[in-house]
Amino acid sequence: MLATPPDDFGHPVVTLRDIEAFEQTPLSERNLPASTYEMLERGAAVAPDQPALSFFLRVGDFRDPFVWTHAELLADITRTANVLRRLGIGRNDVVAFVLPNLPETHFVIWGGEAAGIAFAINPLLEAEQISELLVTGKAKWLVTLAPSPGTDIWQKAIGAAANVPNLRGVLTVSLAPYLGNTATDVPQVLDGVTVPVLSLRQEMAAEPGDRLTFETPKAEDISSYLCTGGTTGLPKIAARTHFSEVFDAWSSRAFIGDAFAPGKTIFCGLPLFHVNGQLVTGLIPWAQGAHVVMGTPQGYRAEGIIPSFWDIVEHYRVVAFSGVPTVYSALLQVPVGGCDISSVRYGFCGAAPMPVELFRNFENATGIRILEAYGLTEGACVSSINPPQGERRIGSIGLRLPYQKMAVVRLDDSGGFTGFAGAEEVGVLAIHGPNVFAGYINAEHNNGLWLEIDGERWMNTGDLARQDADGYFWLTGRKKELIIRAGHNIDPKLIENAVQDHPAVQLAAAVGRPDERAGELPVLYIQLKPGTTASEADLLAHAVGRIPERAAHPRSVRILAALPITSVGKIFKPALSMLEIEDVVRQEAASAGVKLESLSVVQDARLGLLARIATEGDPGPLREKMGRYTFKTQFL
Repeated sequence: MLATPPDDFGHPVVTLRDIEAFEQTPLSERNLPASTYEMLERGAAVAPDQPALSFFLRVGDFRDPFVWTHAELLADITRTANVLRRLGIGRNDVVAFVLPNLPETHFVIWGGEAAGIAFAINPLLEAEQISELLVTGKAKWLVTLAPSPGTDIWQKAIGAAANVPNLRGVLTVSLAPYLGNTATDVPQVLDGVTVPVLSLRQEMAAEPGDRLTFETPKAEDISSYLCTGGTTGLPKIAARTHFSEVFDAWSSRAFIGDAFAPGKTIFCGLPLFHVNGQLVTGLIPWAQGAHVVMGTPQGYRAEGIIPSFWDIVEHYRVVAFSGVPTVYSALLQVPVGGCDISSVRYGFCGAAPMPVELFRNFENATGIRILEAYGLTEGACVSSINPPQGERRIGSIGLRLPYQKMAVVRLDDSGGFTGFAGAEEVGVLAIHGPNVFAGYINAEHNNGLWLEIDGERWMNTGDLARQDADGYFWLTGRKKELIIRAGHNIDPKLIENAVQDHPAVQLAAAVGRPDERAGELPVLYIQLKPGTTASEADLLAHAVGRIPERAAHPRSVRILAALPITSVGKIFKPALSMLEIEDVVRQEAASAGVKLESLSVVQDARLGLLARIATEGDPGPLREKMGRYTFKTQFL
């Protein structure tokens, strides 16, 4: 028998008025769980014997997965929490993990949060970067992948661990059980590593799974560290509380409705070192007794996942999946064919804006409704969504979450709040609510982050936006200048710093070049020192050789006589972005056989960067091509 799902909303959000009506009941009367562990407990009680997690190691095995019921999943999370506490992870201690998408990754995330603080680190980073994060985060234990063919995670992680003075030990996760091998031995001799190296599975076997052996966390306790401000380079480390995650998962249900009810399945293809993977394909469905299918350790990156995706959807009767625009672009190239995908109600899209043409073409080809949303690590995960049963406005990031305030604000030159923007007025997007994080662990990173508004502390997201009369938000630019490549945040400084030591470089500025598949690709602009020479090819090779993360490698280097600067001497990057947009339009016009009469790129107060295009003859072929990009166009 199924228990009643906890905290039933009754009716999903359709308009802003529904949100405001829902908020008439004080949040304190909503009976939210105090911690992520308690939230998982409640969800497991809804459907304890139904599937909670299905995992397949290889695409060819998707019909024969490893399965955990909700009761079994909670038990393994509990065992992991008990292991970590026994090994010395207290409430304020950090357990870091460098893992691909595995069931054990979820054990460590939620068990780590129950025992102490779980710290997610991107396994694609290099050893030096991993080491710096471990030191900065003061990690006490590290969980990583045991030596496995075809991956260098073990080599990088253990190399990083050798340089972390406060590390007490390493727990390994073996792929052997998923390969039909029960052996989970770990190497006994590790060069440069003097701490214990233990098997997570062996340690779990010695712990009870029916109860925690210690006190449960409180709402205000720090639950997790996540990297933000760039998934390439050394990012900032954000500290989140248990209640920020619980609230965000709970409030998101107002938009999702019963999509994640018991028996319903969501597909997980995004990485679990990212908030979307953790909450949207983890805590949110499990809090309601739903089922998550985890497709291979590499997720969407795995060879064969995209070509087999519709078969996987049909087999599991997938109701929803979450992806970035590049995932949708790739899926659009895979015919649905005879697959029955009628179970799919929603495709969630975030991390980067989706081109209008891709949005329409995908929906027309598949019949799947795309829900664009907005969120950030500092806001737990989700801050606004297009309502599934309300009006979806293409290009909008939707309506704000219930009980979370979200507004477009005016700031003075020093970053201070001067007032709320009017309807359709562009300003800085700010949020305030229980989902907002505690701050970055490095106090210097919090400078300029908080706004004082009517006695409340709001967070300056760094994004530029406008809000229409019906409450829908629209992003118009990014004040923080991150380059977003296929959902990966790239800090421009990582690229710029890679050429600053070149003897010919005086100034460097990295910006994103619009790309129909990746959203943006990094390009690097250079101003040379007087009297020096260097080729673009030489500068590109110099930069690539010093940037460890491949996603951050610039697509090209462009040398200008002088980089554009502001009146106070700062590089004016919007002018460089305009050059890239103009170049993209000219290339697409040439490929479409359309002759341009005029072309200008301007900073529109309402729409952001806008390409104004006049053509000789029919603009149709070029208009269709421009719809694949996220920047705005206006045909004259």
